[in-house]
Amino acid sequence: MSGQRIKEAGCEESATRMPIQTLANLRPLLWRAASTWALCLAVASLPAHAKYAVPSANIPWQPAATDADIARAFATAQAQKKPVLLYWGATWCPPCNQLKTTFFNRQDFAEASRGFVAVHVDGDRPGAQKLGVRFKVSGYPTVVLFRPDGTEITRLPGEAEPERMMTVLQLGLSGGRPVKAVLADARTGRPLNAGEWRMLAFYGWATDEQQLVPKSELADTLAQLARAADASTAAGADTATRLWLKALAASDDGQGIRADAALRERVLQVLQDPAQARRHADVLAGSAPEIVRSVSDEGSDARSAVVAQFQTALRRLQADASLSRADRLGALIARIDLARLGQPREAAQVRLPADLLEEVRAHVARDDREITDAYERQAVVTAGAYALGRAGLWADSDALLRSNLARSHSPYYLMSQLGSNARRRGETAEALRWYAQAYERSEGPATRLQWGSGYFGALVDLAPQDAARIEALAAQLFKEAAADGGAFSGRSARSLQRVGRKLVSWNADGRQAAVLQRLQRQLDGLCRKVDPVDGQRAVCQGLLKGEAKAG
Repeated sequence: MSGQRIKEAGCEESATRMPIQTLANLRPLLWRAASTWALCLAVASLPAHAKYAVPSANIPWQPAATDADIARAFATAQAQKKPVLLYWGATWCPPCNQLKTTFFNRQDFAEASRGFVAVHVDGDRPGAQKLGVRFKVSGYPTVVLFRPDGTEITRLPGEAEPERMMTVLQLGLSGGRPVKAVLADARTGRPLNAGEWRMLAFYGWATDEQQLVPKSELADTLAQLARAADASTAAGADTATRLWLKALAASDDGQGIRADAALRERVLQVLQDPAQARRHADVLAGSAPEIVRSVSDEGSDARSAVVAQFQTALRRLQADASLSRADRLGALIARIDLARLGQPREAAQVRLPADLLEEVRAHVARDDREITDAYERQAVVTAGAYALGRAGLWADSDALLRSNLARSHSPYYLMSQLGSNARRRGETAEALRWYAQAYERSEGPATRLQWGSGYFGALVDLAPQDAARIEALAAQLFKEAAADGGAFSGRSARSLQRVGRKLVSWNADGRQAAVLQRLQRQLDGLCRKVDPVDGQRAVCQGLLKGEAKAG
């Protein structure tokens, strides 16, 4: 999903920090007493299961949620001598919905599918979180290409344009070496061919999960690759430029590299050249503030020059009809972020030019009016609500979300955004009301634990005095975990661990010891039934003790 950071697009794991985004005339209950709250929790006493839906109807996706499903898929791949393309996603995830509307439905993707076995792992299917741990996939969406023997070839850049994703896919399908081996050769100075350089430049670094490079070393590694690409006759200037841009994007907040005058000039040349800017639109729009901070100092003439050129380039991208609506909106979000430079990064109220505010309103309203595809709506409208919020237009953001609740296949996502909006404005009761609704409406075991964990964190932060409500919600989440065989793996385990950490910090002064003792007794009974073989029992037993990290 170009034009936005994947985490900021809403697929991070805390449902209260989703910066992107009603049922009309909905009259939610206000829980003012613990007895009323317990009654409301009873409505959601059992985890709901999201309906399974294939990512696209144009190819034969094989659904997988267990090791047996995966074994069958790889057996087919070995028999047919084909790679396996594994897609890890979730129904509610905006970037996943963007992939469905821009990539998976493409004719060239359908044609390419004759050369691979397509496997879909929905994170909410029973057992799927164990597969997430097995394949080291966490963020939604992640798309991985494997050899028939299970060796990982590469991860596709879900944030890039569909054409660039197809390029990476074709490189892998054409017998390309695993990217891990390619990276090792590049770092030791061995020669690479043009395709291998492109594989590195367009690798899905955002979903790497630190398999190839630790996060703390990513910017320096990309800069090393960029220097090597500059020195290689095979790489090409465009590939080297992309590696430099990715290195700068990973260098924010003093991490990684600081650009010299030559690199700053290179960035300016990209911004001034419409063709180059278009080729690297996903990096420019997705990481504009990070790149600006990496190539210039605050308050300097150099920063003013870079920001001005960036704004011009982003306006062109925003108006480029060859880009998807999500990508064009991403360019507008980047313009908002650049206009916010110099102001507190997370400020709810900001000072922006009046003409930019009107442009944001008009752009988002046009998207809302014109979109007819449900997948595109989930991706773009939620991003539009985020854009309005970043511009300080909170009433507009709320109105957009409310008007789309009844049109969304995952309204709980939009409800979480409404909760986040209210929280940013300091409206505690309103925020908790939306977070509660979002949790009640959420579907699928992993999603319910994620949304419940997010709601729980907000409840402890915003209403720590409401001990009865906090205990009831924690008990409910543990009850739902007991009904899910994969609750102590992957994202689900991390959701529960966030609940455990919040409970421990809430009891830091010892005043809630009785609550934690009751919850620990509930966990003790639950943990005894959890399979100890794959570490899930240890995670369960450590929830209120700060032990056993999730895989």
